[in-house]
Amino acid sequence: MGSKAKSAARRARIEEMRRAERARERRNRILTITASVVVVVSLVAFATYLINSAADEKSTVSSASAGPVRGEKTWDPDELSRNHVTEAVDYPMTPPAGGDHAQAWMNCQGDVYDKPIGNENAVHSLEHGAVWVTYNDKAAEAEVKKLSEKVGKTPYTLMSPLPDQPGAITLTAWGHQLTVEKASDPRVEEFLGKYVQGEQTPEPGAACTGGIGSA
Repeated sequence: MGSKAKSAARRARIEEMRRAERARERRNRILTITASVVVVVSLVAFATYLINSAADEKSTVSSASAGPVRGEKTWDPDELSRNHVTEAVDYPMTPPAGGDHAQAWMNCQGDVYDKPIGNENAVHSLEHGAVWVTYNDKAAEAEVKKLSEKVGKTPYTLMSPLPDQPGAITLTAWGHQLTVEKASDPRVEEFLGKYVQGEQTPEPGAACTGGIGSA
C-alpha cells in the first residue's frame, strides 16, 4: 500500500473516532439533561407535597380551634361534677352532657347499641372524650342506619336509642350537645370532628374499651 493510501486510511480512522466521540458526548449531554429534569420534577413534587401538607394541617388546626358548632348547647365545665356514684343521677339535661357518673363506662370504640343504655355509664364515656349519638322514634329508620354506619367507623363514639329525648337525633360530648333531624346534616361531621377526643375531654386518652356493654 502506498503512502497516500496509508494516509487516507489513517485520516478515515481518525474521522471515525471523532464521530464516535461526538456521539458519546451527545449521549452524555442527553443523559445529564434527563437526570437534571428528573431531579427538578422530584423537587417540585416534594415541595408541593410539603406545601399541601402544611395547608392541610393548618386547616385541621383551624377547624379544631373554631368556635362552637352552629346550634349547639354548651355547659360550663365547672358546673359538671365528676364524682363516681352508685346511685342514679338526676341530670338537668337529656341526654346528659356531663356530671357525676358510674364507676364503669360504656364501651365507646364505635359501639352501636340497639337498646337504651345507662346514662351514668354513657356519661363516663363522655369523660373519656367520646361522642354519644342518641335518637328516638322521630328519627327515620334510614337516618338511624346512616348514623350507625358512621359511628361504627369512628373510634371514641357510641350510639343508642333514647326514647325520652326531645329531638330526633342528638350528639353529645362532655359539656356540648347538638340536635339535628338528619344524619346528612353537615353539622354532624363537624361536631364529631371537633369533639371526638376534643379539647373539652376531661380525661384525654382514657380507654373506650374494657368498659361494659357490647355492640
